[in-house]
Amino acid sequence: MTAFDRTLRSIDDLVDAGFAAPDARASLEEVASRYAVAITPAMARLIDSTDSADPIARQFVPIADELVEDPVERPDPIDDHGHSPVPGLVHRYPDRVLLKLVHTCPVYCRFCFRREMVGPGKADAIGGEELDRMIAHIAARPAIWEAIVTGGDPFVLSPRRVADVTARLAAIPHLKVVRWHTRVPVVAPDLVTPELAAALRAPGLSTWVAIHANHPREFTAEAEAACTLLADAGVTLVSQTVLLAGVNDDADVLADLMRRFVENRIKPYYLHHPDLAPGTGHMRVDISRGQALMRELNRKVSGLCRPTYVLDVPGGAGKVSIGPAHAAPSEDGWTIETAAGERVAYPPAPASGRVRRRRRPR
Repeated sequence: MTAFDRTLRSIDDLVDAGFAAPDARASLEEVASRYAVAITPAMARLIDSTDSADPIARQFVPIADELVEDPVERPDPIDDHGHSPVPGLVHRYPDRVLLKLVHTCPVYCRFCFRREMVGPGKADAIGGEELDRMIAHIAARPAIWEAIVTGGDPFVLSPRRVADVTARLAAIPHLKVVRWHTRVPVVAPDLVTPELAAALRAPGLSTWVAIHANHPREFTAEAEAACTLLADAGVTLVSQTVLLAGVNDDADVLADLMRRFVENRIKPYYLHHPDLAPGTGHMRVDISRGQALMRELNRKVSGLCRPTYVLDVPGGAGKVSIGPAHAAPSEDGWTIETAAGERVAYPPAPASGRVRRRRRPR
């Protein structure tokens, strides 16, 4: 069995695979004792161990920089705990809830904002009584229109378990949309089966899957086949990407990634600014850099390929768009910045708020 025939889960595995230096073993063991490590064969095969700046390795291979914490970082950056009326359920917005069914993933990203909560030994999967309480919470609140199923990665669940969750959510009359958040189609595409795709759907329920990928190289032939399977099964696909220093903080890389999403019938949805998770400062970029990248991206790609650049406000205040502003008030109306970076004038609306039509003479 070669190193890439199974998931790499230890520092010894990484050293044997050539992804970590033997003399770094002690510091990396300290990182692994705090934050989970797992690299699937699909991702391990993509890593170029001769490139010290490989963007795939940077996402999954631990480094000693993760032991450096900034005072602004926090173990629960967006205060999931403070918005959890029942265990495993986050109710931050009036019309939607988040269900954290599992606390494990096929891979563990080095920038994960829930890194203090996920991984072996961190928490158990949600059991029957806990799921009952989640379902009861949703059923008792008619304002809840959407349930977002996450974790961990919910696609590590068996199709039977996924089908059960889907059926229970579909039985709530006022719940119309279920959205599953996952990296599985990219990092472990063999887990995407016709049985899983069928389990995601139920009559009366609109099913969406948000697929997380951060670099165009992640779209292997196997990943594309997994996305095709889901799309052909009638599941609507959207994307999630995290803006990461040394991975995709380049407009050409982002443009290539967003085009790959669209080519695979995945609508670019969110480009996340990194959260203030412990030990992730080396992967964060400044917001001004993100806005500059979005300006450049908008000049390069079709409107189909443009995600919304968002920040989850620390402390649990929710997501806000932080993309560049292309309209600013001026003395004579508005100044508009074009995709090419030029500034043009745009007139204000009439004082009455609408245009008065002139009567035609009879």
